[in-house]
Amino acid sequence: MKMKRYVDNDKFIAGMTLKDITEPEQHNMALHACENTNAVIENRKSLAVSLGCALEDLICANQTHSSNVQKVTLTDKGRGADRLDTAIPDTDSLYTLEPNLVLCSFTADCVPVIFYNEAKGLVGVIHSGWQGTVQEITRKVFAHLQQTEQCDPMDFHVQIGSALSQERFEVDQDVYDKFKDIGYADEFMYYNESTRKYHIDNQLTVKKQCELAGISSEQIIIDRTCTYDSPSGFSYRQDKQCGRHLSFIMRKQ
Repeated sequence: MKMKRYVDNDKFIAGMTLKDITEPEQHNMALHACENTNAVIENRKSLAVSLGCALEDLICANQTHSSNVQKVTLTDKGRGADRLDTAIPDTDSLYTLEPNLVLCSFTADCVPVIFYNEAKGLVGVIHSGWQGTVQEITRKVFAHLQQTEQCDPMDFHVQIGSALSQERFEVDQDVYDKFKDIGYADEFMYYNESTRKYHIDNQLTVKKQCELAGISSEQIIIDRTCTYDSPSGFSYRQDKQCGRHLSFIMRKQ
């Protein structure tokens, strides 16, 4: 099982699966972007085994580049794990207070955000493509958790997974303007005179959103591996037909 384990201790396990050309569908984990559904399900089963659980312990969402967050419980166990039509609808962030549920997020250049709050026993994932970032999904999720679950932002630990690098994230004026409008992304953008394109660091913009939500920068870790440049990365910008990474977190019983 080719993956990065970002967190693996007696309470939490979190990580991100990687592209592997020796595996079926190059280790693709997404049912919404695959040629062979059964191959993806087998890849997910292998992931579950490596985490010491079963396929039905996974919970997946139908991601729509929204700023929507959904709390899930044991009754949601298995949703989206082996079929698309049971996935949590129209949601780009999942969190739970329950143990032994594997929360999943799918990316191929977008920014995956994985977090836990040990004081509350809470874990979650966020999918933040550029559309989610300009909607401030990460900031909104942590504001929601403070208000709804009475979380102290200083108790959060955040892992930002590998994504498209600033060098590779090349955009036109329209996307630049959307980042400009959020008011704090200027330092994470530059203009390339020769190509007349803007380059944006989506990871650092998301990190800033975590900080604006009250999370200490010392408790935010970024994996700076570029999904475009890495042979272990799925990149939609490089290949529109590519598979997807699965970022996950589970609180152990």
